[in-house]
Amino acid sequence: MGRIVSIDFGRKRTGLAVTDPLQLFATALCTVSTHELEKYLVEYVKKEIIETFVIENPKTLKNEDSESKKYLLPFLSRLKKTFPNIPVCLIDERFTSSIAHQLVLDSGLSKKKRQNKEIIDTISATIILQSYLEQKSNNLI
Repeated sequence: MGRIVSIDFGRKRTGLAVTDPLQLFATALCTVSTHELEKYLVEYVKKEIIETFVIENPKTLKNEDSESKKYLLPFLSRLKKTFPNIPVCLIDERFTSSIAHQLVLDSGLSKKKRQNKEIIDTISATIILQSYLEQKSNNLI
């Protein structure tokens, strides 16, 4: 059984999270510069067996594609071309950034650490992945 990697895609930074090999737990992996993302994933896939990529499908509250979708689509195309044998699953998680912000506020981190946007990116990726695991275990995916 391979790991599942979650990608919280952003124009500047992208948060990543990963499961353990048994796909029981979601753990924050890192935040990378989006222009380095493909290179990072190529190196990561050389070291780990990846079963699936899970990516947040950016939607508005009206369930329409958000403005950021146009930045995600070219990346998705390249990802599928680079890793043709690894499925990509888009998951609707509209409020992950808001939830991540609240978790950071509730965590008791200092104001300086709370302003580190990379923390929000990795927490968002972890929330996306945990949600995916829950939906998968409930046979919703």
